[in-house]
Amino acid sequence: MTRREFLLLLGGAMAMVQEVRAQQRAMRVISYLGGGSAGPSAPFVAALRQGLGETGYVEGENVAFEYRWAEGHYDQLPSLAAELVSRNVDVIVAGGTPPILTAKSATSTIAIIFVGGVDPVERGLVASLARPGGNLTGVTFMTLELMSKRLELISELLPQTKMIALLVNPNNPGAERITAA
Repeated sequence: MTRREFLLLLGGAMAMVQEVRAQQRAMRVISYLGGGSAGPSAPFVAALRQGLGETGYVEGENVAFEYRWAEGHYDQLPSLAAELVSRNVDVIVAGGTPPILTAKSATSTIAIIFVGGVDPVERGLVASLARPGGNLTGVTFMTLELMSKRLELISELLPQTKMIALLVNPNNPGAERITAA
């Protein structure tokens, strides 16, 4: 075998190895975008990881997790979401109204799974609950829609109560609607 044949063979083998590596799927990256901090969200994140583990997605084996926390500073959410988009994560899990809206603004191609109290149809996140379409899907608690019913139940349970206090984050986009209930 001549030197030229050897180099040609080696080059071809290297190209084949690179092609095989390109075809192998890298570890999937699931990201979590939260408006709060890690501590209070720990049970939800643990449940997410457990559920994924039960379906075969095991951290370190075939999936990696990345977390971004705004620590209550919602003005930081756009840069945190942009960072996740630039990292080209496979999925963004957004917890709470501000992170959901921010994730939607940040990308139309990366899958977004939302968990929160926002009405996704009213907010224009999805076309309908039955067929969300686009890159968003998730679970909603319909918090705002149920607020007046909750207050009604409290009034029935405690008829002597003259005043009910409601603590709301004024930076939350749904704060005005919550207090109006």
